[in-house]
Amino acid sequence: VQLQASGGGLVQAGGSLRLSCSASGRTFTNYVMGWFRQAPGKERELVGTILWSGGLTYYAESVRGRFTVPRDRANNLVYLQMNSLKPEDTAVYYCAAKWHGESQWAYWGQGTQVTVSS
Repeated sequence: VQLQASGGGLVQAGGSLRLSCSASGRTFTNYVMGWFRQAPGKERELVGTILWSGGLTYYAESVRGRFTVPRDRANNLVYLQMNSLKPEDTAVYYCAAKWHGESQWAYWGQGTQVTVSS
């Protein structure tokens, strides 16, 4: 399984950015796709998830109402749509995948830097 994240960059506060995660190597039925982030000096934080098959989503309280996790099953893509960005959203963002019955995230993509300027 390979996950490849892209789309990071520099954006002003209040702006929007969309990250993409290309998934390959297996079918992802009954998998959960997630986005995490890690800011300097902070622990890694789960941002949002989506159940690949059913589309059920979860969002951390810190991003709820601003971020969404849509997916394109036909092209094995998962996105992190980030709106109303704040400087505290600055972090390295990672996409990840796990089977829905597991607690551990088995697959990780490389990080992509998001920097929000004030």
